[in-house]
Amino acid sequence: MALPTLPTLFAKNAKDETVNPDSIDSKDTDIDTDTRQDRDLNTRERFQRQATWAPAALLPEIKREAGWAYRWIRTSMAGQADATNVSSKMREGWEPVSLSAHPELHLYIDGNTRFKDSVEVGGLLLCKTPEEFVEQRTAYYSNQTQAQSDAVDNSFMKESDKRMPLFKEKSSATSFGRKKTS
Repeated sequence: MALPTLPTLFAKNAKDETVNPDSIDSKDTDIDTDTRQDRDLNTRERFQRQATWAPAALLPEIKREAGWAYRWIRTSMAGQADATNVSSKMREGWEPVSLSAHPELHLYIDGNTRFKDSVEVGGLLLCKTPEEFVEQRTAYYSNQTQAQSDAVDNSFMKESDKRMPLFKEKSSATSFGRKKTS
């Protein structure tokens, strides 16, 4: 069935200047208004992305405190204790994180740990230090790297000779027309 056009719908009320929608006969419109629902009640199924498998993280996520930097420090490798690495990191200012400060990590703790009341997982000990120490350490090693690069450059340039320079500034010029001859 074809829907009636607007002139057909409003032909009955042509005398009236305004058309009252309630005055339109549903028989003329061929639309069953009783079966229509509000748009709010009609909900479409939302597109849901299928969950994909991903390998589990090797180390648990921690709740970070403001002002502290965290790092996992090696305590053993291939079953052998690495006391040298642990002691050097402790001297740099890293301190073990207390298990009582992070109770959410209690499930991940190795029972054979040498560091009681600390977070050690798979030969790695969770440690923290103030962020200022990390910034100072980064600046120190940046300065060391820059000094070494400068030393290499100076040593290399020391071998340069005017007759055969290591680096020669090259330039090109474009001219138009013929050269002047005198």
